[in-house]
Amino acid sequence: MSKQFDVIVIGGGPGGYIAAIRAAQLGKNVACIDEWKNDKGGPAPGGTCTNVGCIPSKALLQSSEHFEHANKHFADHGITATGVKMDVAKMIARKDSVVKQNNDGILYLFKKNKVSFFHGRGSFVKAVEGGYEIKVSGAAEETLTGQQIIVATGSNARALPGVPFDEENILSNDGALRIGAVPKKLALIGSGVIGLEMGSVWRRLGADVTILEGLPTFLGAVDEQIAKEAKKAFDKQGLKVELGVKVGEIKSGKKGVSIAYTNAKGEAQALEADKLIVSIGRVPNTIGLNTEAVGLQLDERGAIVVDGDCKTNLPGVWAVGDVVRGPMLAHKAEEEGVAVAERIAGQHGHVNFNTIPWVIYTSPEIAWVGRTEQQLKADGVKYKAGTFPFLANGRARALGDTTGMVKFLADAATDEILGVHIVGPMASELISEAVVAMEFKASAEDIARICHAHPSLSEATKEAALAVDKRTLNF
Repeated sequence: MSKQFDVIVIGGGPGGYIAAIRAAQLGKNVACIDEWKNDKGGPAPGGTCTNVGCIPSKALLQSSEHFEHANKHFADHGITATGVKMDVAKMIARKDSVVKQNNDGILYLFKKNKVSFFHGRGSFVKAVEGGYEIKVSGAAEETLTGQQIIVATGSNARALPGVPFDEENILSNDGALRIGAVPKKLALIGSGVIGLEMGSVWRRLGADVTILEGLPTFLGAVDEQIAKEAKKAFDKQGLKVELGVKVGEIKSGKKGVSIAYTNAKGEAQALEADKLIVSIGRVPNTIGLNTEAVGLQLDERGAIVVDGDCKTNLPGVWAVGDVVRGPMLAHKAEEEGVAVAERIAGQHGHVNFNTIPWVIYTSPEIAWVGRTEQQLKADGVKYKAGTFPFLANGRARALGDTTGMVKFLADAATDEILGVHIVGPMASELISEAVVAMEFKASAEDIARICHAHPSLSEATKEAALAVDKRTLNF
């Protein structure tokens, strides 16, 4: 006999596990199904973000940044460090430990909130009276019945046509996080978030890194002024980025990978590398869901079709996160998961796509919220812009990291903040003030009038707001 639940969540990534917890908090009897396994075959909830994405990549970025500081920047502080070496195996082990802490934390949260966890792959069987029958395929097969179903199955790395991932020479984000030794030459295809972050990790550890990007512009989704500033910093660091390339034949062998391509001038080129990381985007993961059994509608990309409230074409079936439209961001998935749980409980869940922050955790970090200057121009919106460089910020000088700036864009008539863009130290933390401000429809003047601690990096945010009215105090 099947086990009965008010809500069944398929997928235990950021969207799924958060949806399950919130639904349980609202008094629902909840089950969450997730198939991720650790190296011992045990459950590893948290999805791509926790296992092979956000969390492990930040662990490696932190380790590699410590290494670069010890080798290149400690001397500036009067610290002599000689014979500094990187134990890659230990670095990877630390990364794995951080991942496990997060896995275990989610399992603890399930117990705390009385969410029933099932380890295996969840799939639709059929619609039944008052809900849906869901099969769990795992070590022990189970049949569950739920009144409401939330699909949160995430996404998978997109491979190049005809070039499958072998996770030895041709790597997805998964393999990129498990490289066992510093490659002499590392190639990446795609200069998006994953490409830049992974390229940064191995460049700091001594790899010769080349990133091949098909688009003619660098970080096209980022404000152009900010992208140019970031590109200057990466060039100075030795991270080579070639734009406007067309990738041709890729050969993988015992000695590594050979990539044929044409550059922006149309000239034939060849790149030899020990490893190749392909980061050209991600595709929604609906593999094995058995959507056809219940008639769940997918679009041409394989994503589940939903409306503005994350409702699918089926009554009582919802979908959130990477498997639906919108940006593939862990925090977007979390917000949708909470909103859907609240809608199921009769509340009014809320997700504002206009105030979702974006972050690239390179050094310098890049973060933004709202519209870019080029978007405002294209839309014919009259605006004012203000910038402030970290070069003029006392805390940045004390840190020894004065790269970049904060940029404000505000409506020319009302002064409402339309976008904030940051490249520089701790941009990922600084952007939150801008998100709050925009959520409350604040003006640039509002931020300019707020007292910020001195000395702090956040003063650059205040000064950029002041710059909108051309009255910076420290530049």
